[in-house]
Amino acid sequence: MKTIIQIVLWIACIVFGYLIYKSVTGPIEFKKTKQERYAKVISKLKDIRNAQEAYKTVNGTYAPDFNKLVSFVDKGNYTITQQRDSSFMRFNETYQIDMQVDTIIIDTLGVESVRDSLFKKDDRYKRMMEIPGAANGEKVAMKAAIIDKGGYKAPVFEAKVDKEIVLYDQPKDLLAKEKLEASVEEVNGPAILVGSLEEVSTSGNWPPIYDNKNEQ
Repeated sequence: MKTIIQIVLWIACIVFGYLIYKSVTGPIEFKKTKQERYAKVISKLKDIRNAQEAYKTVNGTYAPDFNKLVSFVDKGNYTITQQRDSSFMRFNETYQIDMQVDTIIIDTLGVESVRDSLFKKDDRYKRMMEIPGAANGEKVAMKAAIIDKGGYKAPVFEAKVDKEIVLYDQPKDLLAKEKLEASVEEVNGPAILVGSLEEVSTSGNWPPIYDNKNEQ
C-alpha cells in the first residue's frame, strides 16, 4: 500500500510540474507563434492596401472585390505627370493694364504599369486574398463603400482577417484573451485589419513592430 501511495504521489508531482511548466511557457510560445503568423498576414494586407490606393488613384474609388483588384494590377497603368509653375500676362479690367498671372502646368510624361510599379516581377498580388496557413482555405474579407463625411462622398475600403482563423490551433483561453486586446503594443480587437468602412483611413490596426519586421 505504501509503495502504491508513493507511485501515485510521484505521478501527481509529475502532472502538477508539467501543468506549472505549461502555464509559464504556454503564453511565451503563443506570443511567438502569434507574431510570426500576424507578420505574414499583415504583409498581405499591406499589398492589398497598396493595390487599393493605386486603384483609387486611377478610378476614383476602391475595388469592391479581389477579381477587379487583381485584374487592375495585372493590366492597369498609371499616368505619369509632371507639375511645373508658369505665368502669363492678362489684361486687368480694373487697373486697365497687363498683369502677370501665376499658374500651374501639368505635363503628361507617359504611363507606367501598376504591376511593375508595385510588385516588380513578383506575382504575389494574384494571391493577396489568401490567408497564410488558414486551415480551411479562408480568404481575406474585403469590402468597399462610399460614406458621407460632412457632405463629402468619400470612398473607403476595409480588408480584414479574424484572429480566430490565424490562431485556430492555439489554446482557446489564450485566443479568447487575444481577441480582447486593447493596447498600443498589440493588434487590437478580434481581427487584423487595414482601412475602415466608417472612417476615411487606410491605416492598419497593428503596432509599429510589424512594420519594422516587414522592412527587415
